[in-house]
Amino acid sequence: HPVESGGGLVQTGESLRLTCVVSGGIQSFDAVHWYRQAPGHQRELVGSIQSGGDTFYGDSVKGRFTISRDIAKNTVYLQIHSLIPEDTAVYYCATEKRTGNASDQFLGRGTQVTVSS
Repeated sequence: HPVESGGGLVQTGESLRLTCVVSGGIQSFDAVHWYRQAPGHQRELVGSIQSGGDTFYGDSVKGRFTISRDIAKNTVYLQIHSLIPEDTAVYYCATEKRTGNASDQFLGRGTQVTVSS
């Protein structure tokens, strides 16, 4: 399972970079996803990076969130700019492996991000 880090307590308007270390190598997976879950809310897909490098972002974070990766370090990053209190959540990284029409995702334990107003 991937391991997230980089969360913490930040103020509105600040930036944060979350890290996801993928054991076994990023390219052994078809995609790496970032999710978040705020208290009382369902888990939300923040964005993804596919094995070929293409990225996708949820509508609520477009323009403020950027996913990148360092294949040599087996690491995927989630850069968050202009944080707002609504970004407060536990952020999870998940690796995905596809076999035919089936798909398995492996979720990390998450890292807490708290944005104060």
